[in-house]
Amino acid sequence: MGRVVLPWREIHLDFHTSELIKGVGSRFDANEFADTLVKAHVNSICCFARCHHGMIYYDSRFSPERVHPGLVNRDLLPEQIKACHRRGIRVPIYTTVQWDHFTAREHPEWVIVKADGTPMGTKPLEPGFYQRLCLNSPFVDWLKLHVEEIFDLMPAVDGIFFDIVGAGDCVCKYCKATMKKAGRNPAVKDDLDAHGYDVVSKFILDMTRHVRKLSKTASTYYNSGRIGPNHRKALPGYTHMEFDALPGSGKDGYSKLRQRARFERNLGRDCLLHTGKFHTAWGDMKSLKYQTAMEYEVAQAMSLNVKCLVGDHMPPDGRLEPEVYKLIGNVYSQVEAKEPWCQGAEAVVDMAILSGDADAKRGLSGLLVEAGHQFDVIDDSMDFSKYRLLLIGDDWTADELTARKLDRYVAAGGKVLATYESGMDAGKTRFLPKCIPVNFAGEGPVHSDGKPGRGRAFASNDYADYVIPHGQIGKGLSKTEHVMYMKGLCVSAAKGAKVLMRVTEPVFYRSWEHFSGHRQAPPSGKTSYPAVVRKGGVIYFGHPMFGLYSQYAPGWVKRMLLNAIDMLLENRLLCHNGPSTMEATVNVQSDRRRWVVHLLHYIPTTRAQKLDIVEDVIPLYDISVSLRADITPKMVALVPSGQPVKFSVKNGRIGFAVSRIVGHEMVELTW
Repeated sequence: MGRVVLPWREIHLDFHTSELIKGVGSRFDANEFADTLVKAHVNSICCFARCHHGMIYYDSRFSPERVHPGLVNRDLLPEQIKACHRRGIRVPIYTTVQWDHFTAREHPEWVIVKADGTPMGTKPLEPGFYQRLCLNSPFVDWLKLHVEEIFDLMPAVDGIFFDIVGAGDCVCKYCKATMKKAGRNPAVKDDLDAHGYDVVSKFILDMTRHVRKLSKTASTYYNSGRIGPNHRKALPGYTHMEFDALPGSGKDGYSKLRQRARFERNLGRDCLLHTGKFHTAWGDMKSLKYQTAMEYEVAQAMSLNVKCLVGDHMPPDGRLEPEVYKLIGNVYSQVEAKEPWCQGAEAVVDMAILSGDADAKRGLSGLLVEAGHQFDVIDDSMDFSKYRLLLIGDDWTADELTARKLDRYVAAGGKVLATYESGMDAGKTRFLPKCIPVNFAGEGPVHSDGKPGRGRAFASNDYADYVIPHGQIGKGLSKTEHVMYMKGLCVSAAKGAKVLMRVTEPVFYRSWEHFSGHRQAPPSGKTSYPAVVRKGGVIYFGHPMFGLYSQYAPGWVKRMLLNAIDMLLENRLLCHNGPSTMEATVNVQSDRRRWVVHLLHYIPTTRAQKLDIVEDVIPLYDISVSLRADITPKMVALVPSGQPVKFSVKNGRIGFAVSRIVGHEMVELTW
């Protein structure tokens, strides 16, 4: 089937309910259920066929033993679907895959077996349904029949959400037999990894083919079956992409959102953000997050061309909680008003982060957002030529094919900022792309554990060294030693390359034999190998700059990186005079002949050990924005209000000012 276009305002209605709970669905009223969603401006909701407990929420003929024993209304799911469809609300159906407590208990031979012979997941006397089922076992045959029944018994199936689908290092009898047939050794980690990747890819593609026999239009998504540079084979099995970035699940929630969205929006499919009404994470019953936080999360999603989903958990009695949907309605009413300026939009960007993993380094993406740069996150299978500048993460590993691809990009005029080991071969012995202007010159100091000390964060900065910023790279910084907390790579400059800065060594590296003070030893004044090297349109930093910023956020590291970007990228797309806490993105709606600039100002603050909080909105005033004049606007206005904004076009740039930003403001430039 073709690309699925998702609605903008979805609910993921968790319903993981123990078989020991009685009166399940006792207060469910189909009309009240659907009317609550309508009032909350919801136009899609994912409802449950089967949960992690292994319980089914409809009158199953195929597996009657799995129907929840406390289920009062055995037509719960069909009635949810009918009532929603009457109101134009889409209803994808949820079923669990690898977490299924009933199946794991009744069929232990289908559970993933680790190399030590124990099952993967929850131990026998631990609470939880996390034993993981093997996708190479007869369980898959049972699952296909379960899916067939969903299509047979439901009034209509808009889509299937398959939850918990991922590779596992399994050495069960089925996996050992498959590996043996393929000439793989389960005792070899690389063979085990390759087998796991093949198993999950085969499952996804095969299950989607199975769904296509039942429906030509139903959407398919496999949660946790993460699509990245090492898992692209399964992409044809997905009709769209979804990703989970619950900020309450950890301190990286907000940064994860901006990284994942910038990657997944480039996979050629509609994309959906998972956040939640929960203060913390999934299953946090009777909790509500601040409305300001939810507004920020959906505003981020819209600004990054990602559809919005709020997670909820239905109480066992089947009645939606009014306060939850009052909160969601307050936020989704704003989304509905802004949708016309988001539909079909695509990002306008200058650059891309190229990372060895689908997630870019948190430090680099945060730094670029703080500076107002417009960027994507890509992997080496994607098109480099779309970008004026590539920022290559500290640990991007090249092979001969990707090295040639990067060299062609640079030869065609593309610019590159590379750091640390980016572009080295898998063995970390040499740089493969010819455009990287350095050669590997040695391992450097070795730690007491026998591993190199470089690129690692130590509590006392054992292998820290120093640089003295100068020239354009050092613009805005004092010409004195600045500490680099994580040691860089020992390199020499390639032929024709220019050394812009060198490393200043400490008097010694910290060990039990020689140490000074609480942390790193002072600088010795002696310079050694290059710290920054340039050749043509490529600048290379020997230190793991993005990891450094992620770990410590030193202002001098940020300034040197931004200076290097300015040296490589003339006439950047967007500039503004707002604080580093303001987020700005540029999108284009080509069919409507307009650019849309999103300006966000919400500040997550650390008030708890486990999560960041967004409570207050701090207004900004008189924010000036300058855009490279790729278009000539006829009108600039705030939307959705339609209030005109004065603008000017001068020296190839469009300038305008927004007098007040409260949380999220959108500006359209029509041409």
